Amino acid sequence: MSVRVRLAPSPTGNLHIGTARTAVFNWLFARHHGGQLILRIEDTDLERSRPEYTQNILDGLTWLGLTWDEGPFFQTKRMHLYRQAIQTLLGQGLAYRAYDTPEELEAMREAQKARNEAPRYDNRHRHLTPEQEAAFMAEGRKPVIRFKIEDDREIAWDDLVRGKVTWKGRDLGGDMVIARAAEADKIGQPLYNFVVVVDDIEMNITHVIRGEDHIGNTPKQILLYEALGATVPEFGHTPLILNQAGAKLSKRDGVTSISDFQRMGYIAEAIVNYMTLLGWSPSEGMTEIFTLEEAANHFGFERVNKAGAKFDWDKLNWLNSQYLHHMPIDRLTDLLIPYWQGAEYAFEESDRAWLEPLTALIAPSLVRLEDAIAMTNYLFVSDVGFTEAATNQLRQEGTAPALNGIIAALENTSSLTADKAQEVIQQGVKAANVKKGVVMRSLRAALTGDMHGPDLIQSWLLLNQHQMDLPRLKQALAIAESAI
Repeated sequence: MSVRVRLAPSPTGNLHIGTARTAVFNWLFARHHGGQLILRIEDTDLERSRPEYTQNILDGLTWLGLTWDEGPFFQTKRMHLYRQAIQTLLGQGLAYRAYDTPEELEAMREAQKARNEAPRYDNRHRHLTPEQEAAFMAEGRKPVIRFKIEDDREIAWDDLVRGKVTWKGRDLGGDMVIARAAEADKIGQPLYNFVVVVDDIEMNITHVIRGEDHIGNTPKQILLYEALGATVPEFGHTPLILNQAGAKLSKRDGVTSISDFQRMGYIAEAIVNYMTLLGWSPSEGMTEIFTLEEAANHFGFERVNKAGAKFDWDKLNWLNSQYLHHMPIDRLTDLLIPYWQGAEYAFEESDRAWLEPLTALIAPSLVRLEDAIAMTNYLFVSDVGFTEAATNQLRQEGTAPALNGIIAALENTSSLTADKAQEVIQQGVKAANVKKGVVMRSLRAALTGDMHGPDLIQSWLLLNQHQMDLPRLKQALAIAESAI
């Protein structure tokens, strides 16, 4: 049997990390078995679906490297298939028109609540006579289509993650609405639980891999597969992604969409690597850092956990940093340029001879691409500003003569190299008659405006190439001399 799985996001919001993790597991499973991944856009929620969300989903999956083999298919373009299938169920007596008014349904629920019963449809319109239906139609009532669910039916499946799962028909809420209200002789808009089954049948889906929050839909859908005469696919319900409090990760927890993670400077390789670890344990011998292709070689549901997976920012940050630290400098430079441009730092993209050494300077300290903005500010702005710690250092005894000596030596230097910079520093030490450490700290404060940062000599060389070092040293000297 050829494995065929599907990813079926709803375009009612941006691509959520939970949906993306489901996409990862489907992709890995399909590739492990040499199968196909079908992309289906479930856009039947007409009120909330938006084309911009569809585009965000497509862009996010592409960015993550989760290619699909067929699609995208759009449910709104397949309504004729759903209505044909509903008509089949009506013709076989497996579905019927129910004419309850909203007020009648509310009264039914209130009566059940008063009896401490779980709310459910009591199937009151399952056996209407033609005369009763005619009377309801004469009143102008618009019926929904309900699918018959027998209370004494047991529905069971062997879940790829959870093992044997069993439900009773009586626990499914009564006969299920599969199409919204419409004129008596029409079929209204088909609903989620029904259309996904029709799609899965028509697309020959063999395995349905989705989050455990869908597990309550599965018994209803199994009954629909059977009613439509189809082979029931295998199901695997993966653990939810949880916040640190153990609740399902939601928008209230802040960043949840893939485009948000992308903007913050996480790279695709790190995100998919981390999402794979959210609920799946690598095989023995695997490290925690791997490509999608490497994970696909080992992927199986026997190593997927039943328990929810807590989202760990520290682990994601560590993974992202590892990818950045080992990335080729030319590619990392390409990724950083949009962040520097977004910060409105002035430079020419053609200035690769300056940008790539700059990237190499900060690469070992990067956790997220966005970090580069603050880390390199002193290399782009003309007026760096001085932190309190840097200002205090500049006012230390010996700083003014040291900076004077450095400035004098620098003004007589035609081309600054790393070796020449060390010579200039020694002249500052001699001019101030202080230890080299004092000069180095003063030089860092003067050139970077702070007491911490990347390698000082390399920073100096980069500033010198844009002729920013001498003006900054003179600005720092003014602060130093004001303390004398």
